Amino acid sequence: MIRWALLFIVFASALPALAKNSAYEIADIMTADSPTASRSKDWKPGSGIPLEVGGMDWLPDGRLALVIRKGEVWMLEGALADSPSKRVFKQFAAGLHEPLGALWDKDSLLVTQRTEMTRLRDSDGDGIADEYSTAGRGWNVSGAYHGYAYGPKRDGKGQHWVTLNVDMGDHSANEKPWRGWGGIISETGEFVPMVAGMRSPCGLGANLEGDMFCVDQQGTWIPATPIYHMRKGTFFLNPEGIASQNREDSPLKLSAPVPSKVAYPDALRALPEMRPPAVWLPYNKMGRSGTDLAVCNAGGKFGPFDGQLFVAEFTDAKIGRVFLEKVGGEYQGATFPFLSGFASGIVRLLFAQDGSLMVGMTSRGWSSLGTKSYGLQRVRWKGEVPFAIREMRALPDGFELSFTRPVDVASATDLKSYRMTNYTYLYSSAYGSDEIETATNHIIAAVVSEDRLRTRLKVEGLRASYVHELHADGLKSEAGEPLDHSDAYYTLNKIPLK
Repeated sequence: MIRWALLFIVFASALPALAKNSAYEIADIMTADSPTASRSKDWKPGSGIPLEVGGMDWLPDGRLALVIRKGEVWMLEGALADSPSKRVFKQFAAGLHEPLGALWDKDSLLVTQRTEMTRLRDSDGDGIADEYSTAGRGWNVSGAYHGYAYGPKRDGKGQHWVTLNVDMGDHSANEKPWRGWGGIISETGEFVPMVAGMRSPCGLGANLEGDMFCVDQQGTWIPATPIYHMRKGTFFLNPEGIASQNREDSPLKLSAPVPSKVAYPDALRALPEMRPPAVWLPYNKMGRSGTDLAVCNAGGKFGPFDGQLFVAEFTDAKIGRVFLEKVGGEYQGATFPFLSGFASGIVRLLFAQDGSLMVGMTSRGWSSLGTKSYGLQRVRWKGEVPFAIREMRALPDGFELSFTRPVDVASATDLKSYRMTNYTYLYSSAYGSDEIETATNHIIAAVVSEDRLRTRLKVEGLRASYVHELHADGLKSEAGEPLDHSDAYYTLNKIPLK
């Protein structure tokens, strides 16, 4: 699931820039060694709760369901209360096998563990699950350490999606169904495969249009962290579980061999079924191990970013932001730094009704810049609009930047305020990839809109299927402030025709 072998000695050699944001604050709900960890109706005071969050969802009555990696489910009352004395934990279920997802469904909680998707129901109303029933199944379970299952998440059609890690290490069985695949759970509880080619597809989430997306993790065959648009019959990057394409119920049959040791745009041309990620998150610059994503639908309560995806990053204990658009009928877009400094490696994100963002964490012994071993934190907007690039849209001859606040015209029209390069990755079985075929994009014009909320950049040397990296260090707001984050990374899968 996560890049296990990284050590802090490695971090010291290549620390990423911190994504600070003065318009947002991080508040503890519970972290390791927190006094609130012992407040529970049925937990011995002082003993604490090992809150290694693997899944979260809200119940209709306002409780927060917390699925714990070691196999427990806890219900948290008063999760949004400012006073710790109003937060009460109660154990709801136990005995699950490394559950890594949760979804409230009608009158019960769906939890995906390694072996199945399980429905947990409290039939007598005492606050404890007394019914554990199989709600989804149909994939191979081996003794491999990395044989995780994630989900479920609901798309706009009401379908429940589950994704499956490829096995790694001893006892791996990737030739058996459906390792490295994602699919939906049928009404009869069977796993219906939809997409292939994933490695550690830890995070699922739908956008406001109801389309399902998934964040995977850099590793073998995966040059950098990708965000996929999940569609039937699609192959993405990692072929280690592709043997399942030979099954009769596979929605996918590759028409050509999987290429290797070629630039990624060449791999796309060589294999028609391979679809590019909607967005690449460049390694170190935007993180190392993406784990979850959540769409902002806060009605302005989380600042000016409604409709965008927020992406959890485990190793660097931070959150990024993603803007998506459709070009030629396909999603692509830009990613931006957002907020860092979380207590532990982030695994789950969930927006609350009040517009705040819940952040579930566990370092679990894996390397993370977070200093705590686990916890639950909450991000709140302070009400001040940050000066940020809100959107970056592709144009036939460049990009349009939109801002959260008006820009200073002099700095926005000064071409020295901007720098841009583009690059791609080597597609191979190696663990990750350096940026390759890097070239400079010359920005030859910058035109500011009348309301000073948009700047149109005319750019030479655009390349389809390449990441275009922008640095706007010289931009200022009309009040003279620099951007909160001056970096943006646009995955230009297609150049618009008009």
